[in-house]
Amino acid sequence: DLPTFSGAHHSSMSLLLGLYSAPSLGLGGARTACATSRAHACMQQQQQPGPPYAGPRSTPLLDTVSTPNDLKGFSLAELKQLSHELRWETINAVSKTGGHLGSSLGVVELTVALHYVFNTPADPVIWDVSHQVYPHKILTGRRERMPTLRQAGGLSGFAKRSESEYDAFGAGHSTTSISAALGMAVAHELRGLDQERTSVAVIGDGAITGGMAYEAMNNAAYLNSRIVVIYNDNGQVSLPTGTPSAGGTVPAGSLSAYTSRLIASKPFQDFRDIAKSINRLFPSEIQQANAKIDEYARGMVSGGTLFEELGFYYIGPVDGHDLDNLVPILENIRDRGGKQPVLLHIKTDKGKGYPPAEAASDKYHGVPKFEVATGKKLTAPAKTPSYTSVFADSLIDLAAADRSVVAITAAMPGGTGVDKFGKRFPKRTFDVGIAEQHAVTFAAGLAVEGIKPFCAIYSTFLQRAYDQLIHDVAIQKLPVRFILDRAGLVGNDGPTHHGSFDLAYIGCIPGIALCAPSDEVELRNMMRTIYEVDDKPTALRYPRGSALGLDVLNDLFEYGLDEYPARGKALPLGKGRVVRGAREDVSSRVAILSLGTRLAESVLAARAIEGAHADVGVTVADARWMKPLDTALVARLAEEHDVLITVEEGSIGGFGDHVLHYLSLGGFLDEGTLKARPMVLPDKYIEAGSMGEQYEEAGLSQRFIEATALRLLGKPVSMGSSSLADEEPTIA
Repeated sequence: DLPTFSGAHHSSMSLLLGLYSAPSLGLGGARTACATSRAHACMQQQQQPGPPYAGPRSTPLLDTVSTPNDLKGFSLAELKQLSHELRWETINAVSKTGGHLGSSLGVVELTVALHYVFNTPADPVIWDVSHQVYPHKILTGRRERMPTLRQAGGLSGFAKRSESEYDAFGAGHSTTSISAALGMAVAHELRGLDQERTSVAVIGDGAITGGMAYEAMNNAAYLNSRIVVIYNDNGQVSLPTGTPSAGGTVPAGSLSAYTSRLIASKPFQDFRDIAKSINRLFPSEIQQANAKIDEYARGMVSGGTLFEELGFYYIGPVDGHDLDNLVPILENIRDRGGKQPVLLHIKTDKGKGYPPAEAASDKYHGVPKFEVATGKKLTAPAKTPSYTSVFADSLIDLAAADRSVVAITAAMPGGTGVDKFGKRFPKRTFDVGIAEQHAVTFAAGLAVEGIKPFCAIYSTFLQRAYDQLIHDVAIQKLPVRFILDRAGLVGNDGPTHHGSFDLAYIGCIPGIALCAPSDEVELRNMMRTIYEVDDKPTALRYPRGSALGLDVLNDLFEYGLDEYPARGKALPLGKGRVVRGAREDVSSRVAILSLGTRLAESVLAARAIEGAHADVGVTVADARWMKPLDTALVARLAEEHDVLITVEEGSIGGFGDHVLHYLSLGGFLDEGTLKARPMVLPDKYIEAGSMGEQYEEAGLSQRFIEATALRLLGKPVSMGSSSLADEEPTIA
């Protein structure tokens, strides 16, 4: 028998008893049928078994939704139909712009349920990484702007606070959501606000491999703040998951295997199970009275779950596509007593509802424009290799001759090219999950033992391991080779993914060698060079996208190649090169010193200047190295020219500042005969657009280099207009 309760516990008991009964759970008994006026919409939910694929011909429910508040009156059947319409709205929108599709398709039902159950934006929902927010954007007043997704002046591809009050916290990198949700929950309490609210963090099984998630969960239980973590488990830890590596082809890390065992050990829970198990959040008398029911309903593995040990109340696993259970479970969590943090473990399918995505190894994580009916990606065949593929091929060549060469990636084997290396050398491929700090120190440990680690991490993601870069690698002079893909501006992913800062944040570290190839041949050569450096750490940065190709290399740099060299050759450490000499017998001489792939634009600018001004000669040099700086080359350019311009694909504080520092200390600027100017990325965050548009905005294209030189010479400047070719959307 249940004990009697005092009046203070009456409302809690009533709520608990309500959870055990009332199948409608606040849905007004309309869970099994559509409203009469919308009944026809339910017939549209059947998915066609094969191509051509197509969604509903109309979207009667979605058409009525301007804000999440418009969902509140929907029945459960209508929520299901809305999810169907929303999924296809997302597919159709991304097919026209490109973007992150698979992750968005996997959270359609969750997005609908969250906005139905919680009072957004008063209840903040924080999306980790936030590449899955397209359905969220559509439901929060941005449906009409979806054709501008990831375009210049359009919607961001990620959550962005300045874009909507429903984007509670901006993202783009991973593993930040729990910390942010906890901070917002604590702030609500500190402000003394009476209104009870819930902070919700949605984090995937990839992002939760990052250590910051556990730092936040450890702190959340200690602070006892009212947050809900929704752990979205879709088996896609890396991009793509399944790359051959030292750990096999399973998702990277033990946590994924652990949660898989949780799911395999028991069936999905339904809302009746959850109603019983949520008993623990009520006063102690009720907990004792229902202990046996709770033990049976939860059926947890012996010793509880990892999340329970961290102080969270664990619920799950739950089918994240089953609104019949997901909605009432979220309602129960919302209406719970107390402040103990809750973790709801849901299982979803990335790419859900679109067969081409479901069948793809990467679940259409990031796609260009595509044909909806077939799933065919609308991309033209590449005419030149990508810098990423040149790196991968070079690393394979090195590894074939040296068994000590290994590759490390932080959950980005596809983006970095490590997947290609892994297919050839799986036992020498290490995917550590989204754990850049661990990746760097793991590489340091390998280097201590004589292994030659190539640690391939996007420039923007290496920022997350800065202390390890200094403390664990540079101070100890360990020969870790850092490969920084996506250096410079990256296109449609925008400011969270630009590799703008690595020249500045690495260049200030003593004892590290830092280089940037101007083209694909130089990239091969620099790979050979850093392979041979065994007494210090090295870093090699290069941009995303396609390389120049043989015709351009021969035209601009006079390589005279009929085919690419079979192997790279080692370059002198800290020595640049002159690729174009100034013509003789001129009254004014300009030197353009470039680091990285702005070299081609610099040569084009030099040609244009000399073509328009017979009295001007222009030298173009490739610095190759930022550290050690080729001071002899810099001194020569300063002494023999009236103007010296440095060009780089990085922020202030980088290559140009190192050159100016040397010129200043060396007295080259004392007489006032040399005009020196650095050309760097502007001191702002450059929003989404094509890479060409972004470099125009940054003022680092040919016409801006040309204009800078002419202004310094006191000559008239006609900027003209840019002639940007159409570019394919870029996806991380």
